[in-house]
Amino acid sequence: MSTVQITTRKALTLAGADAVAQAAEAEARRRGAKVVIAVVDDGGNLIVLRRLDHTQVASVNVGIDKARAAAVFRRPSKVLEDQVRDGRYGALQLAGGVALQGGIPITIGGQCVGAIGVSGETPAEDEAIAMAGAEAAAAFV
Repeated sequence: MSTVQITTRKALTLAGADAVAQAAEAEARRRGAKVVIAVVDDGGNLIVLRRLDHTQVASVNVGIDKARAAAVFRRPSKVLEDQVRDGRYGALQLAGGVALQGGIPITIGGQCVGAIGVSGETPAEDEAIAMAGAEAAAAFV
């Protein structure tokens, strides 16, 4: 007879996701950036979305996709972009794999609890804003 094993895992709450988004928004405003900020749970499901005034509408879905990729692959979305840039074009066929910089996993105690995706400015600026949000999660521990 086999035994059932159950594990306890951390989960990103609405309050936590909102704190991440607020930190990213503060960084975006400091930079004068027009971006969309998306925060998802560890399965890539949207929890919080913020579209700063005058941000292009197309960035809504791009931001969500970047966050989802970072959550389900448990790594920055830039890793997928780098793989494609280095010739691994098969990465473009990965379900949920968006090869665009700007998605960052949110990790607490070594466990991915979600991710943040930012879209609207340059790839490096999107990622820096996302990092500011993800780093705010360190205060949750």
